[in-house]
Amino acid sequence: MKITGMNLKKGFVKVVPESFDDLWHLYNIIYRNDEVYAYTKREIKSDEEYARPKRGQRVPVFLGVRVENVAWDRLLGRLRIHGVICEAPETVPVGAHHTLDTALNKPLTIVKKKWPVHHLERLKRARKTSEKSITIIAIDDEGYAIAITAQYGVEVKVEKRIKLPGKLEAEKRSTAIKEYFRKVLSSLRQTWAVTGSPITIIGVGFIKNDFAKFLEIQAKDIAQSVVDVKSVKNFGVAGIYEALRSGVLLKTMKHMRILEETQVIEEVLKRLGKNESDVAYGFEYVKKVAELGAIEKLILADTMLRKASDEKRLILEELMKTVEQKGGRIMVVSTEHEAGVKLIALGGVAALLRFPIYGDSYQ
Repeated sequence: MKITGMNLKKGFVKVVPESFDDLWHLYNIIYRNDEVYAYTKREIKSDEEYARPKRGQRVPVFLGVRVENVAWDRLLGRLRIHGVICEAPETVPVGAHHTLDTALNKPLTIVKKKWPVHHLERLKRARKTSEKSITIIAIDDEGYAIAITAQYGVEVKVEKRIKLPGKLEAEKRSTAIKEYFRKVLSSLRQTWAVTGSPITIIGVGFIKNDFAKFLEIQAKDIAQSVVDVKSVKNFGVAGIYEALRSGVLLKTMKHMRILEETQVIEEVLKRLGKNESDVAYGFEYVKKVAELGAIEKLILADTMLRKASDEKRLILEELMKTVEQKGGRIMVVSTEHEAGVKLIALGGVAALLRFPIYGDSYQ
């Protein structure tokens, strides 16, 4: 995420999302009644006397909308911001409804009456891109390429072309493919040994699937890191760039985020299962231990913030402010996977504590 401008006294931050994960961050930052400004396309009806009354031309305009709702398409990795137009050129009626389709590398400005600390921290984390890299291997019967992501660009580690026997020479082809897979595995292991990152296998045709099966038999340690196997139209490095552009890597990125969130929820459940006193859940109890400065990590379900009334959100943000002032960290967990659902069952709020809190400690 690029942050191209910030003036908290005036309430605005200018950003440029560079990855699908950045769009997810924005989904959790943009709230109802915020204002968002961006270039978009809007139908402009002609004022000419003989123009068709129900047809207009879609032209690029710079608009500001006061947000009513934000929709995240988790399959396509698309963010849509719907609201009432609050600023526009004279040709566009203020007060009408409009939807901003937020795209990668498309600048937008977010305006809030007050920026909560956890929103600013989320933007900073997105800017630093703290996510682990992804290992991408593109493989087909013409060659292979291995790359790792870096700030959502790619660093190509290996690229080699090969020539396999034709499909009519079945026995020779089968032997050659096994030897080919062994060479690819050797290259992959050298790269993966350094990063240990999740792996996505892409390619044209069925070779990619055969290689994934080969890993399960010959390299189970690496196979466990394979998150997804996907088809692309191009081979080699071109296929890797296609995967970056098209959203093929979205599942891998979600896996990385989900893994971190799952680990923290499992830690909460483990402590609860052992009836330990260094864990808390439920708003009222968490609020009490927060006032004691006991919270090491506050864990909130994303829907607690996104769907809360303005009054409830202020209460939650006051809790977050208390935790931050006393040196605690905050994690907002997605409810689009199992870990988030488990957190909702605990009331949507939990905390890992620095030290045990017993019943009479907060009375």
